[in-house]
Formats: sequence, C-alpha cells, structure tokens
Amino acid sequence: MIVFLLIAGVIGYLLGALPFGFLVARAKGVNIFEVGSKSSGATNVRRVFGPILGNLVLYLDIFKGMVATGWPLFCQPTITTGVDPSILMVSGFIGALLGHAFSCFTHFRGGKSVATGAGGFLMLFPQGALVAAIVWGLTVAITRYVSLASILAGVALTITAVVQHVSPLLTVACVGVMVFVIIRHRTNISRLLAGTENKTGRKKPDTPA
Repeated sequence: MIVFLLIAGVIGYLLGALPFGFLVARAKGVNIFEVGSKSSGATNVRRVFGPILGNLVLYLDIFKGMVATGWPLFCQPTITTGVDPSILMVSGFIGALLGHAFSCFTHFRGGKSVATGAGGFLMLFPQGALVAAIVWGLTVAITRYVSLASILAGVALTITAVVQHVSPLLTVACVGVMVFVIIRHRTNISRLLAGTENKTGRKKPDTPA
C-alpha cells in the first residue's frame, strides 16, 4: 500500500511540477519569476502577457491536475486490485499541488496551485469543483479580485463536501486544499485588507500582484 501511495505521489508531483507558466514566459524572453507577482501561475501570466497566453497556461495547469489525479482510475487493473483507487488519486492530487507550488524544475518556485487543484477536484469531486468554479467566477465578475475568488472557492468546496457528506478522506482533502490556498495567498490577503490588491484585467508586470 505505502509503495503504491508513494508512486502515485511522485507521479503526481512530477506532473504538477511541469512549469507551463514559466515555459510560456521563457518563450517570450521573460523570466516570469521576475515580473508581476513573480509567480508562474496563470493569473500572473495573464497579467503580464494578456488573456490568450494566460488562458493557455490556465488550461494546461488544469489538465495536468486532472491527469495527476485521475490516472489511477485508468491504470487500476494493471496496478493492483487490492488498493482503493481513490486513495491513490488523493496521493497523486497532493503531489500535483506540491509540484506546482514547489517545482523541482524551477528551483522549487511555482504558482499558488489553484488551477491545478481545480483540475484535480474535477476528477475527485466534480460537484464540489462545479460549485467552487461558480463561486470563483461570480467573485471575479463582481470584485475583479482573483485572489479573493480563489480563497472563497476553496471555502465553497469545503462547505459543499460537508453538506454532501462525502467520504472522510475527501473531506480532509477539501479542508487541506482550502488551508493550503489561504496560506499561499497570505500576502494577497494582506493587500486585500489594505486595499492595495491588484484587480484582474490590469496589465502591471512591474508591480506586485
């Protein structure tokens, strides 16, 4: 069991560590860690390069989260019949979150793992992912704060898990992701409280975001 969990976690980490934001920016001759929020996430790429490249990174980050989490479902018969695939999926999911945030390919720098987490929950808990996406979209539309939207999406995901009485493992995963997202956005929270947080739609590569 432990061996399979480690394998799933390592595969998830390596997939999550794929630095799409960094690579897209590098192709444009820019080190994404030196501009904007100095994050390789889709939000920073969008702010620096515009919506086309930003959305490309967003979809790639979502996709790698889906693959890192969902591959045990398709490979279960060839792995083992004695291991619950949902446990392997959670292991891969956690690995992907850590990989995106602390990529071994970019000296353990990365993004905030929101898009990668969304992709993972599309496989683990699609109802919760849908509710979180709606909350995220409404929050961005009303406030234009992506950071606030990401935090509230994590809260909505956890509330949905509790209301729907999902498995304890999945509930813990939702709570863990909510806490992880909040921690990763701690500087954004400070700026939100101070009224200095940047809003989406503004291209400000030389100011923190």
